[in-house]
Amino acid sequence: MFGYRLARRDKPLPGGQFLAFAIGLAVALVAGAILLVATGFNPIEIYIEMADSAFGGSQAISNTLTQAVPLGLAGLAVAVAGSMGLWNIGAEGQIIAGAIAGTWIARLGPDLPGPLLIVIMLVAAVVGGGLLALGPAIAKAHLGVNEIITTLMLNEIALRLVRYLVNGPWQDPTAIGFPVAPVLPEQAALPTLFSRANVGVIIAAIVLVIFGVFASRSKWGFELRVAGSSAQAAEYVGISLRAKIMTVLILSGAIAGLAGGIRLTSSDRIVEGIAEGWGFAGIIVAALALMRPSGVALVAIAFGALRVGGTAIQTQGVSDSISEIIQALVLMGALAAAVFTAYEITRSGSGTGVPTGAESISGSAEASAEATP
Repeated sequence: MFGYRLARRDKPLPGGQFLAFAIGLAVALVAGAILLVATGFNPIEIYIEMADSAFGGSQAISNTLTQAVPLGLAGLAVAVAGSMGLWNIGAEGQIIAGAIAGTWIARLGPDLPGPLLIVIMLVAAVVGGGLLALGPAIAKAHLGVNEIITTLMLNEIALRLVRYLVNGPWQDPTAIGFPVAPVLPEQAALPTLFSRANVGVIIAAIVLVIFGVFASRSKWGFELRVAGSSAQAAEYVGISLRAKIMTVLILSGAIAGLAGGIRLTSSDRIVEGIAEGWGFAGIIVAALALMRPSGVALVAIAFGALRVGGTAIQTQGVSDSISEIIQALVLMGALAAAVFTAYEITRSGSGTGVPTGAESISGSAEASAEATP
């Protein structure tokens, strides 16, 4: 508004990350309720159905966790890169690369014992995702090429590669109808915990906790934040920017590759759509977590619940687009709330204190970084 401007708070509001997400969720639910009423549905009944389908019993919880695992790992992959101010937009392709590498191991050693085969498949998936991120890492670290462009383009290459394999050298000769890859060995399936949830939940939880702690409490995490905030400051204290860029982008790809490995060992075969959009959804998860690995798990569970609930309400005639709109509204509301946890609207003394476009964008990015506790 004319005569007002955004001014940085002396101290960010406490609980910034949780507060921003809570406000975003509240805004989304209110806006979603209006949309549901406009389309002839009772929002209270719909929201109760969504909550029950996501958390109402062991089967519902297992469905939510099954969705949350790839969302959490993909979000962590993006957040790890984001901790240094980098954007990995290639998690979708890296998930595919991880699944391809895991399938390759299963084809090489179909008679290996189950635990050994699963471990090797997951390690191969980590390597596969990391290798796909190697090119963008080298290009960024040594040539200064924008990582957004390179990681994004590699998504298409990974998709084309899995399509070629499924329709070509890996095609099941006994399949009738659409071409598919052969079924994986029975012992390649991750052990089940309860209902649909398997050991992948534990693996993802361990990885999320480790990176959450390292990012917030270790020297490594501190160096990432310094390097991301100021290249000059990083060089002054002896931090190698090239080494950090290489490490972070490859590590980010490896985490996404692990998501692909877990998805593969949770299904019976590799398919063209093995990534299921998890990599792109991970960008939203990381953004809602304000690029903090410590907040990714909570956001992933919430989004997993939204996905499960969105599927469940379709049986009542509600379009699946409603769930997608609510997810988008959560993102918009949370990011807006993150700005106001670090900034406040004040009257401009000159009456012309409205920030320029560049200042607004810069302020939003800084607010996202400072809004965490």
